[in-house]
Amino acid sequence: MDIIADILLASGALAAGFYCFILGRRLNRFNDLEKGVGGAVAVLSAQVDDLTRTLTAAQAAANQSAATLTELTGRAEKSAQKLELQMASLHDIPDAPKPRAEAHEASPKQAEMPPKSSEPMFTRHRLGGSA
Repeated sequence: MDIIADILLASGALAAGFYCFILGRRLNRFNDLEKGVGGAVAVLSAQVDDLTRTLTAAQAAANQSAATLTELTGRAEKSAQKLELQMASLHDIPDAPKPRAEAHEASPKQAEMPPKSSEPMFTRHRLGGSA
């Protein structure tokens, strides 16, 4: 009976050794840097580094754009204030005197010509196509 137990014990030890050998080979392939999970981890790590650099560059560009927009907004506000001041000053200009009805009937050439005055005449031009 001891011989049978020893044979079973030796075959179990051989089977466990063979199992460990196969498991070791699979673990080496699993951790291989070119084909296994180790390679995938290395690739993902490189991609994370690339994304970090790209994100840093994008943040720098966004900060620069924000500074430029802030400067342009300030300039636009100053221009708007100047325009408001100019519009307010236009309200202070008296209206041009209207031509008399008799002068219009007497000489049509004179009616076509605008009355001469020492005050400047302002006109408004539209930019763009349609009104």
